[in-house]
Amino acid sequence: MTHSTRDLTVEGLARVEGEGAMHVVITDGEVTDVRLRIYEPPRFFEAFLRGRAYTEPPDITARICGICPVAYQMSSCQAIEQACGAVIDEPIRALRRLLYCGEWIESHVLHIYFLHAPDFLGAASAIELARDHRDVVERALQMKKIGNQIMEVVGGRAIHPINVRLGGFYRAPTRQELRPLAERLRWARDASIETVRLVSTFDFPDLEIDHELVALHHPDEYAITEGRVVSDQGLDIEVSEWPEHIVEEHVARSTSLHGHLIERGRYLVGPLARYTLNYDQLPAVAREAATEAGLGKECRNPFRSIVVRAVETVAACDEAIRLIEGYSEPDRPAVPVEPRAGVGHGATEAPRGILYHRYSIADDGTILEADIVPPTAQNQDAIEADLRKLVAANLELSDHDLQHLCEQSIRNYDPCISCSTHFLDFTVERR
Repeated sequence: MTHSTRDLTVEGLARVEGEGAMHVVITDGEVTDVRLRIYEPPRFFEAFLRGRAYTEPPDITARICGICPVAYQMSSCQAIEQACGAVIDEPIRALRRLLYCGEWIESHVLHIYFLHAPDFLGAASAIELARDHRDVVERALQMKKIGNQIMEVVGGRAIHPINVRLGGFYRAPTRQELRPLAERLRWARDASIETVRLVSTFDFPDLEIDHELVALHHPDEYAITEGRVVSDQGLDIEVSEWPEHIVEEHVARSTSLHGHLIERGRYLVGPLARYTLNYDQLPAVAREAATEAGLGKECRNPFRSIVVRAVETVAACDEAIRLIEGYSEPDRPAVPVEPRAGVGHGATEAPRGILYHRYSIADDGTILEADIVPPTAQNQDAIEADLRKLVAANLELSDHDLQHLCEQSIRNYDPCISCSTHFLDFTVERR
């Protein structure tokens, strides 16, 4: 390019859940400004939780997201149960993990096939992908349906489950209700392995990130529903220590807060962090699929996150099969959770990364304060850093091609603004 300045402005990110914009300025061959600007109105969930009963957050916070409502339910339940001193029975814990596996399957499949794969397969949209790759899309729809069926049987319905409550569930499913899912999941596990093989053949741009990777870690299982908060740079804390290490800050360009590690700055949550920090906890079938796909024990190329999500889908299917085969109906569907004054913390691994909740409650169970930290708020700084690095390395591209690369880079994180797909009305102003 001969122009000394390129001003790339995206006024509205189309086909994402939420509203945002992107602005990139290149001056004399250097990237001088990158902003991912989120301008949709605040939703005030934390504010209107104040004064509500301690039993209500699982149902209220589930409405924050239609793709990952279980994540909000599980994190809120954990936080309030901790504040109230409740101890969850192991069968209930296993049933919660099964419900979460259903959400991982449906969310990962949605992202892989309908939001991200079109970038790599030369399709402008999922509709175009269905026209040119009908068999691929039909497989994806069947896989996603199986994830939804788990949520229906365990959670009461596929979107915003209604069977979740503090202490467990209103009703536990029978073995007879769960048994048919196991056979479907065996097919889904095979289909997930085929998905890993498919996405591993995509052409991935070169980009290695150096963000601190943060995820939950459990010594005995791939962390989904619980664990300590760890990083690849030595962080190792209980979830209750979160406020001492991680803060959110306002930035002028966004109505969404940005998360930072205190005195350490930018960090990243999500599939890359989970995989890199928990590879050894993956089931053998998922590790084998990762090896066949050319992944090592860590992955730092965000464009290859689609492969990691496919590996995690294999893991979720395998784990769901194990949980169903070992299932016995609990003696009670929920343990009592009596109110008491206190502060509780909860964190689970939503498909996009750690989702943290904190609640302060009064003696009678009234919520005094609520704090919810979603994955995308934690990742926004990292997304901007990736864009800056990517644009700087590809200045020779035309505006059209640079636009596409930036779009694809943002989709790597499936940002919940809420859930990303193809987007951008992209304009270029040269000065």
